[in-house]
Amino acid sequence: MCGIGLIVTGVPIRGHLGPGEAEASGFSCQRSPKSAEPVGPNYEDLCNGLKRRGPDHIGGQVLHLSPPIQNLEKSESTEHPHPHPTTRNEPQTGTLIDCTSNAENPPPVATPEGDIAVDLGRCGLSESTGGARLQFVGATLQLRGDKPVQQPLLDSVGNVLVYNGEIFDGLKVRPCENDTEVIMQALRNCCNCACHSHSQHHQLIECACSDSSQLHQTVPGLLSQLRGPWALIFWQAVSRTLWFGRDAIGRRSLLIHKPSSEDPRLLLTSVAPERTKHEGQEAHDDAAHMSSYWDDVTCGIHSITFKSTLKDGSMKQNLTPASCLRDEQETGTVKPAEHLEGWARVHDWHDPLLKSLLAWERALVTPTEELTRYHLTGSDQESPAKRILEALCRAVKRRTESIRIPKKCKELLHSVNSRASSTLADVRNEQFSPLAVLFSGGVDSMILAAIADQFVDPDATIDLLNVSFEGDFAPDRVTAISGLSELEERFPLRRWRLIKIDAKLSDLSSQRGHLLSLICPSNTYMDINIGTALWLAASGVGYVHESPSQRCQGQESETKPVQSEARVLLVGSGADEQCGGYGRHRTKFKQGGWVMLDAEMRLDFNRIWKRNLGRDDRCLSDHGKEARFPFLDEDVVAALLNLPLWDVVNMEEPAGCGEKKVLRQVARLLGLKSASSLPKRAIQFGSRIARESNRKDFGSNRAANLANAGTVVLKEFASS
Repeated sequence: MCGIGLIVTGVPIRGHLGPGEAEASGFSCQRSPKSAEPVGPNYEDLCNGLKRRGPDHIGGQVLHLSPPIQNLEKSESTEHPHPHPTTRNEPQTGTLIDCTSNAENPPPVATPEGDIAVDLGRCGLSESTGGARLQFVGATLQLRGDKPVQQPLLDSVGNVLVYNGEIFDGLKVRPCENDTEVIMQALRNCCNCACHSHSQHHQLIECACSDSSQLHQTVPGLLSQLRGPWALIFWQAVSRTLWFGRDAIGRRSLLIHKPSSEDPRLLLTSVAPERTKHEGQEAHDDAAHMSSYWDDVTCGIHSITFKSTLKDGSMKQNLTPASCLRDEQETGTVKPAEHLEGWARVHDWHDPLLKSLLAWERALVTPTEELTRYHLTGSDQESPAKRILEALCRAVKRRTESIRIPKKCKELLHSVNSRASSTLADVRNEQFSPLAVLFSGGVDSMILAAIADQFVDPDATIDLLNVSFEGDFAPDRVTAISGLSELEERFPLRRWRLIKIDAKLSDLSSQRGHLLSLICPSNTYMDINIGTALWLAASGVGYVHESPSQRCQGQESETKPVQSEARVLLVGSGADEQCGGYGRHRTKFKQGGWVMLDAEMRLDFNRIWKRNLGRDDRCLSDHGKEARFPFLDEDVVAALLNLPLWDVVNMEEPAGCGEKKVLRQVARLLGLKSASSLPKRAIQFGSRIARESNRKDFGSNRAANLANAGTVVLKEFASS
């Protein structure tokens, strides 16, 4: 998991930067006058916002682009905005300076045939230099691979990558490899032609980029193959194209600031930095401005191709180092790139599976009259549950088997296991937890914990993280304690550790501004309540609950504070949207039967990236943890869609049975009988943060309910 960011300065961008924008609409990305500093964050602010997500390393890289001077004085034939096909073995960029260089002011370098010049970027680079500039930043939390990997990743032909995600399928990643390096190599091998924009079927075809050993592969084609959560920003040097985007489901956050009159730059970042205002703004205006400044990048693949223009407006492809970089060395300034332009577009997914998932195509929605009269037998009911259980097992295995365990923790486990005389209490006092589960004791988190037991090192502890704003009396705390007992009874050889994270809103006032920046651009009371609960849970700071069996075995005292060392969190997001877990699903069924229920579930799934996942990723990752969502694994989503709707959910059955029907059957297959009958309870209600927030902000729960508090925009985000 990483934090990634980019600032593009000094070049106008035209085309599509997202839905709702007309083709060829112009977005000025020119530098503001020196007296009018841009309203938004600078490069250092971006770094400060990202470093908590990637505590292992943070680095930067800067690209300077300029048009060829010789083309500015003469008129030549107009060319198509898209670059002509060029063999990928003939890169046209300069040699990159190693990001570990100790030079104070390394000079820009380029080969004679180069089209850009590159100098070393650092976090904190001055904003005073103008021109066309791309500033990359990457903060790394490394969870895979034997060797440390630092971002931004650079290669010898001029490609630059900042990547936040996990590859679980689609590209082969060996246990010793880091997936960022694997995807960089795959992207380097992609062609740079525009054949994909003219192919109706997006299959691998022969083209100008093909050679005798390999058919052409495009960047959209490659990214469509990936399975797992990801967001990335990639500079393809040979085509002068900037690629960025998110996976089809939207499991990793990526925010965008589109160029505007207020701030003409293009910015991308995993999380909004707290400083987003102009220096002249009042502090209380910061949050309101921040909410309007940032937006979520839509799920999908976006590109901006940079080209030079002649004085008469015609387009040229080639970009050269030119004299503007020499001016920087001589005078400390860079000439504005007045003859550069970026063309933006959005690309389709090429993979049929992704298209079918996003279309939410379910074959069987309404049961026939014969089926409604026929009550399925128990054995028949188990078949759908078994298929979902198998898909979930594969999903959890993918998300647990590749966790990089620090060397000191490996040595700890080995030393404990090799001591034949160690008592159980000794082992418990030296436990290491590579994995934690966000745990309410409900059916979703119980399923994840039970399946994780099959794939996590048997000598390791699994932490169960539970947050409460009402001590042991909150509903989620009660079910968590009950769930721990059921897990211990069902899986007695596993070391389970329930960490009770207690909080009060009054103790979080100093963190309010930080939490607002994490949920941004989400802006309601429900968003801040959910985000705060997730943020606290991910911290892993609390007290270990002592069950009767643990007290007998000499485990930690409940009064001793602990912090979970787990860097990977399993989260149950997506279960309610896909399996009919919300109260409104039952309401829709009453209003319009199976068809209206299916439509509501489709709506929930297609907007989960906007309403939930980006916010949740930002809040959970702020503590240097990575959230993984097994219920949103592509194969799990496909398996659920392949079932008849009435096997997934049946609102004709009572509460606690009909909603999430198939998951309750999965829980019973795992031996979790108590958990299989628990009602659905959202984290803001189960932890009691919503009740405390309602009293604080609305005076009472009743007043909050009358105001429909969950959808009310926070006062900090409201326009004055």
